[in-house]
Amino acid sequence: MQYETIGVIGAGAWGTALAQTAASAGRDVLLWSYEQDVAEAINNKRCNTIYLPEVELHGAIEATTAMGDLDACDAILAVAPAQHLRRVLESFLPFAAPGVPIVLCAKGIEQSSLSMMTEVLAETIPSALPAVLSGPSFAIDTAKGLPTAVTLACEDETAGAGLIEALGTPRFRPYLVNDLVGAEVGGAIKNVLAIGCGISEGRGLGKSAHAALIARGFAEMTRLALALGAERETLAGLCGLGDLVLTCSSPQSRNMSCGMALGRGVHLDDILSERRAVTEGVASAPAVVALAQRHGIDMPICQAVDDILAGRSSVEAAIDTLLSRPFTLEHV
Repeated sequence: MQYETIGVIGAGAWGTALAQTAASAGRDVLLWSYEQDVAEAINNKRCNTIYLPEVELHGAIEATTAMGDLDACDAILAVAPAQHLRRVLESFLPFAAPGVPIVLCAKGIEQSSLSMMTEVLAETIPSALPAVLSGPSFAIDTAKGLPTAVTLACEDETAGAGLIEALGTPRFRPYLVNDLVGAEVGGAIKNVLAIGCGISEGRGLGKSAHAALIARGFAEMTRLALALGAERETLAGLCGLGDLVLTCSSPQSRNMSCGMALGRGVHLDDILSERRAVTEGVASAPAVVALAQRHGIDMPICQAVDDILAGRSSVEAAIDTLLSRPFTLEHV
């Protein structure tokens, strides 16, 4: 399958970066923006001056605020934030061609329904061919053409190979799997864990604690993913362990930087009020915890992060609760 025209829904930093790499791969790209000023800046200044001001954009990218303009695109990248994806897909439904591939690029779990993004897609545009793009990738790195590797999950191997051909370049390398659940769960949970790692960093708990949080967080991620039907190998790859390590290791991550501020004593409302971009882990934390409880999965780190975000626990009390847990076997 060949996908020559790519539609991108969502002109934030990540949507713009994906538009850039698709254009660099030789595709014509139509980038839908909710915000008129963002679309005008892209078309007139060749730059997303709001969300990705450091990068001059490829000439093959055109921005629009009319969802209907995407109706003739061969494939769609859905990059709207997870908590807004349902509404955005409902808006696209009248223009979605039957069988069009929709690649889900948002990393999160819907709070209201505890649905994964593939479930949201199945409910809103059931005729679409679902795929998931996830992995260790900062928007600025991708947009600048720095080497990046990601997971592309698609059950239809032919369509998946076509999407990789359409999006891949020597410096943007998608690896194909057929495990959509694993790709989604890894991307959603790592954001919550990154807030936890940021709290540890902001509190000055040291690199040993940081490493322990990543490793034990990965165990939590794997337990829930397996309960939801994912494959262990997927979680050990780019969209699981790879994305977890990146997001938990750099203040460039919005989730980790949010946690760092929380660890230093800044109130969550004050942190979020200074940001225009979404911090996905804040919205996903209660959904991750609720989903874990539904399946009887123990996720103490995610629970601690959610308690802090919800104001049910102070940072100090949450840390004490984690450190006072009973000793146990590592692989349980």
